Amino acid sequence: MTTSRPAAGGGRWVDVDPDRLTRWVEGFRERHGAYAQRPTYDGLLLAAFDGATAELYPPPGAPLADDLADFVEAARSPRQLGLLLARKAAVAIGVAEGAKLVTSKVDSSYVQSRTAAGGWSQQRFARRRDNQAKAAAKDAADLAVRLLLPVTAGLAALVCGGDRRTVDTILTDPRLAPLLPLRAERLLDVADPRHAVLVDAVAAARAVSILVRDPES
Repeated sequence: MTTSRPAAGGGRWVDVDPDRLTRWVEGFRERHGAYAQRPTYDGLLLAAFDGATAELYPPPGAPLADDLADFVEAARSPRQLGLLLARKAAVAIGVAEGAKLVTSKVDSSYVQSRTAAGGWSQQRFARRRDNQAKAAAKDAADLAVRLLLPVTAGLAALVCGGDRRTVDTILTDPRLAPLLPLRAERLLDVADPRHAVLVDAVAAARAVSILVRDPES
């Protein structure tokens, strides 16, 4: 898996499967020539002599490394990850061991999106919808308690995806406090949570994120 997207401020983000990282770096060398490497406070910088740079950030749960060989080894090392994907009233929760999803559950709850003609007043509608959203978040938290809390001690990281506000609301449940220190900064951009989306999210959660900047012309 290798994906690319524009980066704010210039350059582009490339997400690379850990098993393909060595080949990607070889391609970087082929395109830009020899490079120097140095660790940064949150990753590893490759600086080619033609001016191109690649900033490598380890996958969630992987340790920092001082050189490329150790970085690749750490990124490829199997880890147990928790996954929490949520959008509106849909949630998908799972546990991955290495590249394999070993536990999963998908759930959805009804949250009214609009009023019918001649229906609720705006205030009554907003109040009802808010109550439905709170109930959906409670159901999602119950699911996280069942699937994630029992394995918290073995998790290298909790990777979330979907709508940040919905995810944040779910994680305000006091029962999920042990998961908060494990939450990765990475927020996966996913479609409405379904089992297939959860399976794809495992690869996205394990990927090495690389900020690539080409030489200035």
